[in-house]
Amino acid sequence: MKKNMGNADRIIRVILAIILIYLFYSGTITGTLGYVALVFGIVFILTSLVSFCPLYPILGINTCSTKK
Repeated sequence: MKKNMGNADRIIRVILAIILIYLFYSGTITGTLGYVALVFGIVFILTSLVSFCPLYPILGINTCSTKK
């Protein structure tokens, strides 16, 4: 797995993950939508930790800055 996420992308994902997880645990988002939000939050955290998003190669996106 080659890194394909830049620092800004990782920070944004962590912030969104924290918001989604908080909304689930506070009861603001409930039911199926709440569980979907929780899963997205967990996925955002995991992809930020490894700096790799599996959808980016499929879509041809790379936000990681390359050193030349």
